[in-house]
Amino acid sequence: MGVAVMFPGQGSQTPGMGATWRDRPAWGLIERAEDALGEPVGELLLDADPARLAHTREAQLAVYLTSLLAWEDAKDELGPVTAYAGHSLGQLTALTAAGALALDDGLRLVARRAVLTQHAADASPGGMAALLGADQAQAVAACGAAPDGCWLANDNAPGQVVVAGSDDGLAAATDAARSAGVKRVVPLAVDGAFHTPLMQPAADQFAEATARVRLQESSAPVVSNADATAYTEAEGWRKRLVDHLVRPVLWRQSLDTLVALGATRFVEVGPGRVLAGLARKCRPDVPVASSPIAEEGGA
Repeated sequence: MGVAVMFPGQGSQTPGMGATWRDRPAWGLIERAEDALGEPVGELLLDADPARLAHTREAQLAVYLTSLLAWEDAKDELGPVTAYAGHSLGQLTALTAAGALALDDGLRLVARRAVLTQHAADASPGGMAALLGADQAQAVAACGAAPDGCWLANDNAPGQVVVAGSDDGLAAATDAARSAGVKRVVPLAVDGAFHTPLMQPAADQFAEATARVRLQESSAPVVSNADATAYTEAEGWRKRLVDHLVRPVLWRQSLDTLVALGATRFVEVGPGRVLAGLARKCRPDVPVASSPIAEEGGA
């Protein structure tokens, strides 16, 4: 059975989500992370105060590390992996799990990525909204009401598309979507227009960070959700990770790519169940589950 492993992105975090692994051997990974960053990041995974995870940097580090804890415990039971994918931030987790990116380098990239995207969001205020019941074409048409102000940001699943832009651009696009008959518009609890050209300043500086890390061939293909294409070679990932900051997440298409690679089962590894739900909507013909440890501990 071909297993495709999926790693979540920011938004999957919950207070105390790492507690399941506190007394397990996998926690050694957190000790390595603390040595690499020089700060007690393990606290982020154990603290019950949601305010600790309200900041982008802390949230992204916590999701990345919790996902890797889950991976350490689940990988032997899952057996050989056909392919990996990660939603947005989860791409860095996927590259780490696949052996293409060392933990220390992954941590530095996650921390730098979070800081840069937050700075870009502060400099160019905006937001994101889900267009429920809409498809990609409808989302793009709605964004046409705000040229250079709103863009497609996520194509997550049939009927679940996200647009993002400046405050004025997002308002114009969502009004156009409602007028076009989109069933429901749901503002997302984020403070920036991520995966749009408004993140270009972050992308420019993130290129400097990716240039300083070592990448190598992955143990199995990793699907880039910026173009829904699978790659095993290290060459090109630096540019893909940078470009991804200003390009939409093509998650629905990425799942199709995983199936084309031979995946006959999807497994979400990390906190939450968001990707498992999207997989069921996109590919109801493929069984989907969460990592065994995550099921046990409710992480």
